[in-house]
Amino acid sequence: MDNKIRWVKPLVCAAIFALGAPATPVDACTRLVYLGANGDVITARSMDWNEDIGTNLWAFPRGIHRTGQGGPNSLEWTSKYGSVIASAYDVATTDGLNEKGLSAQLLWLAESQYPAYTKDKPALALSLWAQYVLDNFATVAEAVSVLEKEPFLAVTDNVPGQNRLANLHLSISDASGDSAIFEYIGGKLVIHHGRQFQVMTNSPSFDQQLALNAYWKDIGGTVMLPGTNRAADRFARASFYINAIPKSEDPVVALASVFSVIRNTSVPFGIVTEGQPNISSTRWRTVADQKRMLYFFESALTPNTFWVDLKKVNFDATNGKVLKLDLGKNQRNTFSGDASSHFQPSKPFVFLGLGGG
Repeated sequence: MDNKIRWVKPLVCAAIFALGAPATPVDACTRLVYLGANGDVITARSMDWNEDIGTNLWAFPRGIHRTGQGGPNSLEWTSKYGSVIASAYDVATTDGLNEKGLSAQLLWLAESQYPAYTKDKPALALSLWAQYVLDNFATVAEAVSVLEKEPFLAVTDNVPGQNRLANLHLSISDASGDSAIFEYIGGKLVIHHGRQFQVMTNSPSFDQQLALNAYWKDIGGTVMLPGTNRAADRFARASFYINAIPKSEDPVVALASVFSVIRNTSVPFGIVTEGQPNISSTRWRTVADQKRMLYFFESALTPNTFWVDLKKVNFDATNGKVLKLDLGKNQRNTFSGDASSHFQPSKPFVFLGLGGG
């Protein structure tokens, strides 16, 4: 590996390690997509981690110039679309929804192996992977057509202070219900593209998760479902329930149903599984209503679920501002109902990359 790449320490997002993370980090999460009546598409995810990951909500306008934080050969772009995102330690985008209804989630995948470093391509730190997609694409098909050409080198390295790589995979869905999963397996980018790919958890790799889930489909979810916190079991439960819940024409009922499924696949607060560091408490959940452009947030430590109405956010490239909703330590700041007006202008955070920032 080129010596220069050893300098790059991108924080990896989402169910990820954090700056100063403990020696045995935990990394899990569940993502699911509901395909409902009247064109309803709702994407939900849980964030499982063993300590406060410093999440805040941010609104980014169009027109932001970004670099891929991969050193002198970084990918560069200017955002075409505004987005509302959930940060990790305010150095990475781990989840979000853009103004066109495209949703993106980063989850941990221990089996990830990225291509060897080369100077032939610009670099993109994993801290920006989800943000790059939200900034540039309106649909899953559009994103796939670009990303399958591998226009950048995904940059990762050892988790600071640990002898293991930071490993992630990416899921996206759009307002039409289309989905795609992106994984780097054996140094090769593997893409699963189609409406049928509604669920993603963690290990093993996605093709193996599909094979395991086929077993439970044969048994039938009304007969028996696996009930542990393991990624494969959460995958099976999410896959069954997201298609078993009624396709209600009432959006309130549809949202309640989706919330019930993502809660069902969450890990109870305070749970740590000995010998399985990839299982830990669910810290928060998001639910993105991609038809009505509502982004819901639910912390495990507050009594209220609140939302952001993207139709009320000024994403204008000239007059729009970077806005932040401070969720507080352990996401304990309490909001109720539409919290769009509670965002405050803020200096944007710096994505982690070369030299730590």
